[in-house]
Amino acid sequence: MENVIIIGSGPAGLTAAIYTARANLQPLLLEGPQPGGQLTQTTDIENFPGFAEPIGGFDLMMNMRQQAERMGVRMQMDELVGCQLAGPTKRLQLAAQGALEARTVIIATGARARYLGLPSEEQLKGRGVSGCATCDGAFYRGKRVAVVGGGDTATEDALYLSRLASQVFLIHRRDKFRASSIMAERVQQNQRITVVWNSVVEEVLDVRQNTVTGARLRNVVTGAVSDLAVEGFFVAIGHTPNTVPFQGQLTLDPDGYIVTERTRTNLPGVFAAGDVQDRTYRQAVTAAGTGCMAALEAERYLASCE
Repeated sequence: MENVIIIGSGPAGLTAAIYTARANLQPLLLEGPQPGGQLTQTTDIENFPGFAEPIGGFDLMMNMRQQAERMGVRMQMDELVGCQLAGPTKRLQLAAQGALEARTVIIATGARARYLGLPSEEQLKGRGVSGCATCDGAFYRGKRVAVVGGGDTATEDALYLSRLASQVFLIHRRDKFRASSIMAERVQQNQRITVVWNSVVEEVLDVRQNTVTGARLRNVVTGAVSDLAVEGFFVAIGHTPNTVPFQGQLTLDPDGYIVTERTRTNLPGVFAAGDVQDRTYRQAVTAAGTGCMAALEAERYLASCE
């Protein structure tokens, strides 16, 4: 029986692990399918406190992981596939290594990239269609690429790709960005980025079969349809919280995010931190903050059970 099991190894999970380890709770952290979380796919991070110079997302997460290990946090490479969270004993079913039991659980499973839902997009995933610019951008050095979206993720992806690609087309269905002002300004000042306003993607094209050759666009104002020649197609339209194993047990909002009150869920002894319960801010520093909060809540809960 574990005192605390933490599910997820991004900023929220690792911060929760550090705090529970300092409280002598001997936490076990399940790293999940993507150790380090989404942040490992981010290039330069310049808004995480404590770093005078930008730090790479992968480097930041490895620093946090090493800190957690130094505190005595146990790491287990496995993925949650099922759970029973009601009652004083929480039971977790893992993909590879059987079942675990815990007195408390901290959920920090984050969120995953969302796609457009086009059949052509699904067929071409891994063959020119990607949800991660920093993962796949290097394959498109000197080539023309498209990014779909209008928020901070889309603008960040476009800026990153502009360092590699010959031309980046940022396709947005509205006539102004949802991104922060500074990110929007950087995009509009970048000569390698062309913004395609008021447009949606109707189809990803593969004239040469099984490889992206372009995108078919429709202008939402005029209705005009046009083809844009690109070799890479990056989708940056948001994320879906990783909450499937918790459906029917935890209270979720209409979009699937875990509903919390100061990281506490509707079940005693179960807490949630990071992007899995934060649909508003979704920043590394806020994820780390809620990881700290969840750890302190778990510590207090265990003390109240003694």
